Amino acid sequence: MSTPMLEVTGLNAAYGQAQILFDMNLKVRANEVVAIMGRNGAGKSTTFKALMGHLKNRSGSVRLRGEAIEKLPVYQIARRGLGFVPEDRRIFSELTVLENLDLGRQPPREGAAEWTVETLFDAFPNLAAMPDRPGSDMSGGEQQMLTIARTLMGNPYLVLLDEPSEGVAPVIVERLARLILDLKAKGLTILLSEQNLAFAAALADRAYVLDRGHIVFEGTMAELSANEAVCRAYLTM
Repeated sequence: MSTPMLEVTGLNAAYGQAQILFDMNLKVRANEVVAIMGRNGAGKSTTFKALMGHLKNRSGSVRLRGEAIEKLPVYQIARRGLGFVPEDRRIFSELTVLENLDLGRQPPREGAAEWTVETLFDAFPNLAAMPDRPGSDMSGGEQQMLTIARTLMGNPYLVLLDEPSEGVAPVIVERLARLILDLKAKGLTILLSEQNLAFAAALADRAYVLDRGHIVFEGTMAELSANEAVCRAYLTM
């Protein structure tokens, strides 16, 4: 499609009087994985919350598949096909894997991959082995997988994936990387926020680097990886 899957123009966002994002512009094309990179506090999670409508103190244009969504409530944005996997997972710990998945169910969408419990269990064999396990009895990595799977039950056009490698074991990080590549191969479009340069470099086509709410770099992932000055200034601890 010639129209970007997601097009953001002049996005500003604030918590009360504290402005966090400043005139952000970005595009994500269909079937791309695009990374938003930056240190803690750069504004990555705020970007996702603003895109999903969780922040009321925001301005600018957000278009999903050409449709303006910036004035819609959160539930309407989700119904338009924008999925969100938050950093803090937010599974329902008292519910089982199957019950969590059922809560994310939305009808199929024209032009989007259709996900069912069966296809998700093929993609997430760990979850397939524990359909009746409560969320409270799952490891952090398993909960991360469940949150992604629950979001996919909504059959989204695009998924906002917030810091998926944060706080999980290296073996789970590798599994997540393979999963994201598999999802892209199935036609999913992903906007990923990350601090882990190696993880993002293995997955993303392009990258934006944020610093204190401003985009300070945009380019291909290969260009970012080769730019030592940007990596040193904005991505290293």
